Amino acid sequence: MSDNKRYFVVTEKAVPDVLLKVVEAKKLLETQKSVTVQEAVDSVGISRSSFYKYKDDIFPFKEKTKGQNITFIIQMDDEPGLLSEVLQTIARFHGNILTIHQSIPMNGIASLTLSVAILPAEGDAAAMVDNIEHIEGVHYLKILGRE
Repeated sequence: MSDNKRYFVVTEKAVPDVLLKVVEAKKLLETQKSVTVQEAVDSVGISRSSFYKYKDDIFPFKEKTKGQNITFIIQMDDEPGLLSEVLQTIARFHGNILTIHQSIPMNGIASLTLSVAILPAEGDAAAMVDNIEHIEGVHYLKILGRE
């Protein structure tokens, strides 16, 4: 995988103000359905371009990192056994698959959307994601949501 992502847990005081405002804007958009992106960014004092630049890269950390649901998308080679390897990795980290959808492969690349429950006191979502990203044939993994 050419675009190696690394995840960090830092305290709020170490996070740049613009990123904290992106989180505020995202929360406004989630809790107040009638609010537009422009209204949300105006309310917190950032530009739309800053919001769109960082919105997919910052999420509030929940103290309870185990016992959560995580939804992510993977783009991977259409090769026999590769999906099985991804699923085995999820199982190794005590993940329970809630939903799975694989699109019809195009140009040798398959897109897979998964929702996984990480079992309390057993699973490790960060390690699971890291391991999946390093499977040969996996080109892209993006976390779409957590709860």
